[in-house]
Amino acid sequence: MPIGMLGGGGDGMGGGDMSEMLSGLMPKKKAQKRVTVSDARRIFAQEEEAKLIDMDAVKREALRRAGERGIIFIDEIDKIATREGRGSDVSREGVQRDILPIVEGSTVNTKYGQLATDHVLFIAAGAFHMSKPSDLIPELQGRFPIRVELDSLTAADFETILTQPKNALITQYTALLAADGVRLDIRPEAIATIARIATEVNERDENIGARRLHTVLERLFEEIGFAAPEIAEAVTIDDRYVTERLGAIAASADLSNFIL
Repeated sequence: MPIGMLGGGGDGMGGGDMSEMLSGLMPKKKAQKRVTVSDARRIFAQEEEAKLIDMDAVKREALRRAGERGIIFIDEIDKIATREGRGSDVSREGVQRDILPIVEGSTVNTKYGQLATDHVLFIAAGAFHMSKPSDLIPELQGRFPIRVELDSLTAADFETILTQPKNALITQYTALLAADGVRLDIRPEAIATIARIATEVNERDENIGARRLHTVLERLFEEIGFAAPEIAEAVTIDDRYVTERLGAIAASADLSNFIL
């Protein structure tokens, strides 16, 4: 459920949509269009179904579920941790103190009404390579008592990321090149080599996690993508092809720093 504005007090309409408030005062525009009988039946059915739904009840139920079973994930919380020798510590601490009452449990205003965060589960994550959790203000540290350190992604993890998600990068590149008539045949050993190269570059240079796969694949398919309109044929991507395109770059720390 989207939250319009966080803050206390008010009438529960903080950040509300003015168009909804004025919709009853403004006459609605009508447009005529010709449709088939089957489409007309579907439109009439949708309109009648909409009349049976009490939107006020839906909003109340949504607020209740969000308050009782909601989960809020705060990413990159390390960016607001105070750091020694930095002039922006005051603003960082200010952001922490703004977050604190919401995490502790308070009533905030949303466009759908007031939401109590007392039973909402808050999960925070951060890299903490330039700071540490103890750099957060003590009150905020106490609201995140369970700390878990995650392991770096392995080559096997990269293979999973490349193949299993519905919108995996391999699937995206296959569909993108298929639009120009190029049929990609990516062999399993090629995917394993891509994952291994991404892992090696992460270990040697800065570890940017799965983001490394974007730059590696962009370099790998750069030549095919440029010539795709003229190729219009099947292209096999095997271990040899990947090694020829990426091997020398991955082996050179200077080149991989700028290219991968």
